[in-house]
Formats: sequence, structure tokens, C-alpha cells
Amino acid sequence: MLILSKIVTAILNPLLWIVLVFVWGIFSKNEKRKKRCHIAGVIMLLLFSNNFIINKLFIAYQPEKIELRQEETFSAGILLGGFAGMNKKDNKTYFNESADRFIQTAELYKTGHIRKIIIAAGDASILNKKVFREAEFARQQLINLGIPSGNIFADPDSRNTAENAGNAKRIIDSMHFAPPYLLISSALHIPRAKKTFEKAGLQIKAFPCAYMVTPIEKYAFADYILPSGGAIRNWSLFLREIVGQLVYKITGRG
Repeated sequence: MLILSKIVTAILNPLLWIVLVFVWGIFSKNEKRKKRCHIAGVIMLLLFSNNFIINKLFIAYQPEKIELRQEETFSAGILLGGFAGMNKKDNKTYFNESADRFIQTAELYKTGHIRKIIIAAGDASILNKKVFREAEFARQQLINLGIPSGNIFADPDSRNTAENAGNAKRIIDSMHFAPPYLLISSALHIPRAKKTFEKAGLQIKAFPCAYMVTPIEKYAFADYILPSGGAIRNWSLFLREIVGQLVYKITGRG
């Protein structure tokens, strides 16, 4: 399943589709097909590079940002990985654009909204397994911020959202934490993650963060017209979540 998910992720890349259509047109000996491929490639390029379209889809799909009431507390917050990784060239670990997950978790603990932290973050790489464990890195960073080690529980082995849920449930059951639990992840990932954790038998309140697209008050002219490489990348992320949610539903994991 892990290898299959990697293949599907690679396929769900609009830039790959565009390149293949243009290449097909270039090498086609049928002039009518060649022309159709070039027209289709241009249309696909304009569609998938349009910021306005993908931003609208992101905003419609992502849950709205929430603010917890001052008295609202949870026995445990579940932090999902994907916010840090090791650079093999210098063997150093770097936070990435999803680091808001980590920041929000630390703040939620410091403000008393969560009493324990469960870090569900293993290594999804196919090669070089066990070289880096995100959960162990995040655990040490939280300790460095003054959070007692006894209040942090790490799951360094899960490789996907379904395993995140299963391993987090085992920790919760063994420690007898009372429900509900606060699930902390990127806004784009939360819809699939929440369903997966609930399917695993956990009572969850979602806490979306690390928003890649926030509500936009006014679009600029360039958002409608000028192509954007970032828009193509966001399409890949969006399609991965949509397909992932569909696959999880079919396989009974979400």
C-alpha cells in the first residue's frame, strides 16, 4: 500500500499530464491529433496554472479556522507529522511549510488546552528506512521548549494517516486518556484525517492549521490571468487529498 500510494502521488501531478499531452502531440504523425494535443495541452496549462480556480477549491474544501474557548480542554492532542524532514546532504533536520502544526501544538499545551501530546509521525520513505523519525525529533523539540517528557508520547512507526490513527489509539487505550481528543493537522489534510481517526474508534475534535490558502478578500488581476507554478503544485496536493479520501472510504479506513 505504501509503494502504491507513492506511485499514485506521482501520477496525480497535472504538470506530468500536460507534458505527456504535448509530447504525444510532438511525436504524433497524425496532423489532426497533433493539433488537438497542442490545443488540449494549452487548455490544461491555463486551467491548472490558474490561481483563482485552485484557491477557490482549497477554501471550499478546507475547514474554517477555529478558536477554542478558554475553558475548553482535552486530555490529549494528537499531532500528525509531515512538518519536518532530514536533509541527507548535511544530515540536519529542517522544519517545512507545515511547521504551524508543531507551533500550534506547543501553544495549545502551554495555554492549557491539551494536557498530553501524542506525536504520530513515522517515516514514509521506501528507501533509507529508520534513518529519520519525525516523532522523535518533534518530541525532543517540545522538550526543549520546556514541556515535560512525561507528557509527550511518540509514535515513530506510522507511515500514513491510517497507521497514525491505529497507533495513536493504542497509546490512548494504554494510557486511558478520556475522550474527546484534539486532532492537529494541516487544514487540507484534516477532512481525511478526521474521518480516519473516527473510523479507528476515536472521538475527535479537529484543529486545522498550516493553511496554504486563507480566505481572500480581493483577488488581483494576475490571479485570473497569469499562470502560476504554485497553482500547479497546489493542484497536486488537492488531488492527492481527494483521491486519498476516496481510497480510504473504499478500503474502509476513513
